[in-house]
Amino acid sequence: MSTQVSVAVEPTVDARQAAIESYRKRGRNKTLAIMGLVIAAFASFVFSVIVGPLNIAPSDVFNAVFRPELVDEKTRVVIQTLRLPSAVMAVLCGAALGLAGGQMQTILDNPLAEPFTLGISAAAAFGAALSIVMGWTLIPNPQFNLALTAAIAALLAVAIVAGASVWRGATAESMILLGIALSFFFQALLSLLQYGANIEALQQIVFWTMGSMQRANWTANIILAVVLIAAVPFCVVNAWRLTALRLGDDRAAALGIDVKRLRLTTLLVASFLAAASVAFTGIIGFIGLVGPHVARMLVGEDQKFFLPGAAAAGAMLLSLAYAVSISIIPGLAIPIGIITALVGVPFFVFLIFTRSRRRGA
Repeated sequence: MSTQVSVAVEPTVDARQAAIESYRKRGRNKTLAIMGLVIAAFASFVFSVIVGPLNIAPSDVFNAVFRPELVDEKTRVVIQTLRLPSAVMAVLCGAALGLAGGQMQTILDNPLAEPFTLGISAAAAFGAALSIVMGWTLIPNPQFNLALTAAIAALLAVAIVAGASVWRGATAESMILLGIALSFFFQALLSLLQYGANIEALQQIVFWTMGSMQRANWTANIILAVVLIAAVPFCVVNAWRLTALRLGDDRAAALGIDVKRLRLTTLLVASFLAAASVAFTGIIGFIGLVGPHVARMLVGEDQKFFLPGAAAAGAMLLSLAYAVSISIIPGLAIPIGIITALVGVPFFVFLIFTRSRRRGA
């Protein structure tokens, strides 16, 4: 009888070991994919610092950062004051938008979800435009005054979505529908402000809504970095809960997860990331949409790999878009929102047809 028991148990043990080893192998492959995205983001960052009307060698960039006494004053000023702040902001903003978009797509179970979906970007644009037209001054610094009003308006839109969701039930459908309604509402208000604005104010509004890294400075980068770092512990702690949420609300609830609370807290974290990014750079589309899809194709839906992958992909895409925006016309920085739209639309169409062919197969 003992022989029969050993024969019956042995294949089960082997199968369990094989499954564990297969899972570890997939985990290693996903980690390598994320490392590849990080390396690509770093390469895009270096490229965005090098390109420009003044040709600068990579060695000069390194020396200007770590050994400034070895480069001339002109090169040092160009790199430290003009190029590095914008390049760093592109990386931070891309990572924040990618992470925010990935979280929104998870909690809303919608592949089209991003900061635009819930009206965050439209609300931020309205807040910035209102500050420009009305001349409101909350803080003395004009740049940070504009960023603050944009962030307040964006968080107001989030508060409306969160409050209505709590009142009527925090379902993905209610959040999406209310977010779309708010997006149209704030876009209408923005159009009304543009219609009544003078020429100077209208130019500022249009430039801000196109998105740009030209307002970057080290103080803004520190704020973005703090917001991004503050979101990391939440992502680490709730990664398994978000993964369970991808299986459906019922299954996640069966695992002891408070689905409504998880959805609302994740929405707030993603909204803070998006609001901080939009407040300093203006409206930049497609990064929060395309970045998570790139990560999903490489690492799948496991959130402990997907969220870092989405952040790395967003940083890579926006950093590369910024490099392209300043290298097309020497001496002129094309608004980065135009570049992301021109590149993002064909990629998104390709993604749609690829998903359709997979489903058909």
